Amino acid sequence: MTLVDGRPLLQRTPHVLRPDPSRVVSTPFLPGEEIHGAGLSRRAVVLARLLALPDDQVDTALIDVLTSFSARHDDLVELLDERFALVARHVEGADGLSLERRRLIGACMSQEYAIESAALFNPSMVAHPDQSRLPAGSTRFVMSVRGVGEGHVSCVELRTGVVDAADVVTLDAPGPTTSVAVRHGIEHARDELLRQNEELAGDPADAAARLRALPASFTAAAVEGSPRLAWLASCSYDATFETASSVDSRVLLPGSPAERNGIEDLRLVEVEHTEGQRGYLGTYTAFDGESVAPHLVATDDFTTFRMRRLSGPGAKNKGMALFPRRVGGQYLALSRWDRESNSLAASTDLLHWEDLGTLSAPVWAWEIIQVGNCGSPIETPEGWLVLTHGVGPMRQYGIGAMLLDLDDPRRVRGSLRSPLLTPTAEERDGYVPNVVYTCGALLHGDTLVLPYGCSDAAIRVALVDVPQLLTQILAG
Repeated sequence: MTLVDGRPLLQRTPHVLRPDPSRVVSTPFLPGEEIHGAGLSRRAVVLARLLALPDDQVDTALIDVLTSFSARHDDLVELLDERFALVARHVEGADGLSLERRRLIGACMSQEYAIESAALFNPSMVAHPDQSRLPAGSTRFVMSVRGVGEGHVSCVELRTGVVDAADVVTLDAPGPTTSVAVRHGIEHARDELLRQNEELAGDPADAAARLRALPASFTAAAVEGSPRLAWLASCSYDATFETASSVDSRVLLPGSPAERNGIEDLRLVEVEHTEGQRGYLGTYTAFDGESVAPHLVATDDFTTFRMRRLSGPGAKNKGMALFPRRVGGQYLALSRWDRESNSLAASTDLLHWEDLGTLSAPVWAWEIIQVGNCGSPIETPEGWLVLTHGVGPMRQYGIGAMLLDLDDPRRVRGSLRSPLLTPTAEERDGYVPNVVYTCGALLHGDTLVLPYGCSDAAIRVALVDVPQLLTQILAG
């Protein structure tokens, strides 16, 4: 901790969030299909066994399910009905089955998935859309976190809390149950899918011709029969939670083939639109098990999320972070398209991104392997404050900072020569050791509330004195 005029530049708080294996969601479980690509379904034989069970065993088994799992899931009975509906067309005489047998079949087509049993890390923090009923000087926040469960599949969870006028941070304890979103298909813009199609490997001629024959907007049904176009269309969708669910119960699970192995490292930012309205945008890494790509999420209320695939040379690899407002009439984002440098990207529609060039490359020993951003730029009177990350010897991560010109963010005004934050002895051991990393901090007066992941094993919080930080950056 550096002291300037007797005050700490950075101070860690006592908060520690660790993975909680009791946080579960229910997902479909189709016997034989739980391993992707296994090619052998056991659904038919399992259904046959369930149909042959005597009524008394059906009743006993269902009572056991309801007794053991009702407290862990809201509306468990409705969930079992939905799971039965997934396989009903494969069940002979489905309409004539008793409600109890139908629900037991639904239970056998379900499983619990512990969303953070393996790891919990890489948070980002924004002001909550509801700032009512708070003492003066306090800010309620929403914090996204990355949970990792079985099979190293990542999801996005939401947490809430308050930072008060004295910079005391309080994290709300999430409720005992979780809620998942219902996914909806959307209307697709022909020109955007044409653009995305052109970027895919292989000959796009047939797909392009089919797209040009479609109207300006269409649904996914219009491209059925074309695996390439169906895949592209499935990558963009809407996800909606029940409005009665609490924000901190909501979990965004992978919802498209591009996200099959995870939604990673959401970087949230509160944005100001040109019409004066405010909302939230974020970029995340979609991982399908082989390749990664940045995707966009937009929400106004943390109830409905609009998930979209991005295109363009500035939208490659990991680590995009959006600016909170337009600069010079265009949207801007930090990019790490080359996997090792901080770059700037620009867009007119938030979907297609052009590369504007490199901002910073590895220079100092602590960042010599690669650099990147640690969340969206934060606007200050001195410029755009950007938290960075660097990877050095023994693959140790550190968090640094740089300052970009407000009017011309392509100009770097200064950067820290030494990291602001590196792992302590308590923070260096975990799923991925020697890492500190954040996906976004919250500016609260002159204090930066900085949540950060520690070695993919826990989340902690630090407070940063922003005026001191800016002074150190500009001093070089």
